[in-house]
Amino acid sequence: MSFLHRATFFTTVAALTDLAFESNGEVAFAGRSNAGKSSAINTLANQRRLAFTSKTPGRTQHLNYFGLGDDKYLVDLPGYGYAKIQRSAKAGWDAFLSGYLQTREQLAGMVLIMDARHPLTELDLQMLDWFADAQKPVHVLLTKADKLTRNDQRATLLKVRSTLNQRIGTNTVSLFSSLKKTGVEEAEAVIAKWLGIELPAKKPVKVPAPKGRPAAHSAKTPGPENAG
Repeated sequence: MSFLHRATFFTTVAALTDLAFESNGEVAFAGRSNAGKSSAINTLANQRRLAFTSKTPGRTQHLNYFGLGDDKYLVDLPGYGYAKIQRSAKAGWDAFLSGYLQTREQLAGMVLIMDARHPLTELDLQMLDWFADAQKPVHVLLTKADKLTRNDQRATLLKVRSTLNQRIGTNTVSLFSSLKKTGVEEAEAVIAKWLGIELPAKKPVKVPAPKGRPAAHSAKTPGPENAG
């Protein structure tokens, strides 16, 4: 069983002052509203409703912590991209998010969710800029990749990787599909590395012997005892 399958709800945080609990490492999940962040978390955790989307996108303005054991956590950040929030409230929300991303020492890295059909939006780039000051790694999940052709998937992957290399050097990118479970193992490996979790070694795959006539045996060469 994947260590991510152990994820359970731990707490909700509404201010930086609420973070006074023991933490041995955190991985944040961020993404534009409707990019598939909740679906990605649920897919990785192999649960249906660990993370869920508010019926009013853009209204959730807190961090949801999910425990993995040993005081290690996944952190679901608010989705961004909706303008249905009062300007004063949005300013406070932005300050809260940027403060968490830039100053949280226990934050090991960020998984940034982008819709593979519409990656690198202005808000995605703003999130990268916010996080750049932390000098910590980013792993981009290009969700809904199953909706693209193979050629479009390849082109999108190259484009996003090139942009990230220019803006933030420590990054990885992978295609992801909650429907087809694409990219799950890659994301699991990245998160495990960040949190210092050792994954079990994969069992070697047994390749069946080819069917057909057995190979011809060569004549036995006489040994020393038969010589003379």
